[in-house]
Amino acid sequence: MAEANAIILEIRAGVGGEEAALFAADLAQMYTKYAAKKSWSTSVISSSPSDIGGYKEIIMEMRGLGIYKALKYESGVHRIQRIPKTEKSGRIHTSTASVAILPIPEVSEIDIKPSDLEMTFARSSGPGGQNVNKVETAVRILHKPTGFVVFSQEERSQQKNREQAMKVIRAKLAEMQMHEQQMQTTQMRREQIGTQDRTEKIRTYNFLQDRITDHRFKKSWHDIEKILGGNLDPIVNYTEKASKAQKLFASFVFL
Repeated sequence: MAEANAIILEIRAGVGGEEAALFAADLAQMYTKYAAKKSWSTSVISSSPSDIGGYKEIIMEMRGLGIYKALKYESGVHRIQRIPKTEKSGRIHTSTASVAILPIPEVSEIDIKPSDLEMTFARSSGPGGQNVNKVETAVRILHKPTGFVVFSQEERSQQKNREQAMKVIRAKLAEMQMHEQQMQTTQMRREQIGTQDRTEKIRTYNFLQDRITDHRFKKSWHDIEKILGGNLDPIVNYTEKASKAQKLFASFVFL
């Protein structure tokens, strides 16, 4: 599959309760603001807000030239260390959120049998006017062979929500297919540094030291507030070059 100009961005709160949900919201805002700087489009497919304004989970579709190439190395576990606003004793909390960057494949690239899908419908609880709350516009799709479940409720019509949910299903299947192909054709993946596994801790945001550290490349940046405000170019540009260098080194070592 060629480098995609459309992605699914999934952010899920991890360890840390409400603070993790607030961190997930910070990450969502960071990527949204970065997309705006790049003139990329962003739309929310589904979200699960927390009680104090964070996100337990948020899934977005983002489109723009070179977007997957720029953001594909963001997949993994992001960790934050700071004193939460809700912390009265001044203790530092460590929380996590996971990020997944999934390229959206063309419809023709992923074959999905209708019999493999189970669709259910419900009334939306999200914004969009009176219609979404009176009509069953929200769509839940289960892909039975894999167990993937996607829920979409942000659009005004059932058909639009179905289309959005199917984009996520196709992206997840494409990622699984790509991973299986890589494992079948080479053993190098498990030997390389920085596998882009979403369970791998890739970055720590330390507010007290005003430092962001990427653990894959032992590289740090300062001015966290500016970076969370969408100034991601220094990190994106560095990680892309460093990842290419690692892969080139691995190709020589394991040939």
